Amino acid sequence: MRISVEHSTIYRYDAEVTQEPHTFRLTPRCDASQRVLRHELEITPAPAGRSTSLDHDGNVVVEAWFLGPMTELAVRSSFEVETLRENPFDFVFGGPVLPEPLRSALAPYLTFDRCERVRTFAGEIGRPDPLDFVAELNRRIFEEFGHTVRDEGPAESPESTLAARSGTCRDLAVLYCAACRSVGIPARFVSGYEASEQERRDMHAWAEVYLRGGGWRGYDPSQGLAVTTSHVAVAAAADPRLAAPASGTYRGAARARMNYRIEIETR
Repeated sequence: MRISVEHSTIYRYDAEVTQEPHTFRLTPRCDASQRVLRHELEITPAPAGRSTSLDHDGNVVVEAWFLGPMTELAVRSSFEVETLRENPFDFVFGGPVLPEPLRSALAPYLTFDRCERVRTFAGEIGRPDPLDFVAELNRRIFEEFGHTVRDEGPAESPESTLAARSGTCRDLAVLYCAACRSVGIPARFVSGYEASEQERRDMHAWAEVYLRGGGWRGYDPSQGLAVTTSHVAVAAAADPRLAAPASGTYRGAARARMNYRIEIETR
């Protein structure tokens, strides 16, 4: 499938501000599941400088720095990708044991804060086989939790989402990752886009789990499905804050308002 995305965000301030350096994670991944055909990132006012690099998780990031005061910052990301993974189960599972040095390399994605509520929730799944566990966890969160929308702010903690029995896609993805890690399955948070038919277009979030023989495989608990060709991954990280589309601060006493527009086309 070919997916085209236009994502425009405008930050407006009620007084002049000075921007600190910003990090933008809006470049889609180019990997075994998707191929980038085109990408443009426009920042207005034009930064004094910008640099493109790979972060510690292999995400493409643009670091930008600015000179002079401003009352508005606009960011436009435009791209087209071809998604390739029609079958999310096209691998032979290598078993639940992670040998060294693989386990040490995956340590950040196994970190678990020992929350008993999450551990109990994961224990209720009752599926010791990792392939069965990740599928059943995905189904259970989809069927038993409500889905809400919250345009701004970080993801809620897994404990808060369990208590509320509802959350945004990013909240449910964080809960999914925590439950996987509590039983020794490496998991990470993914931000990107999803091309299903819907009136409102937003950025989307889901999880990826590491399965021997298959590598990183996506599961979307807010839709109850294994990720195939309708998802476009932009950034992935052990901590959802490190997969945020934009990170940065400004100096000044102004209040900020954010408006965004996302258009997605498929063919």
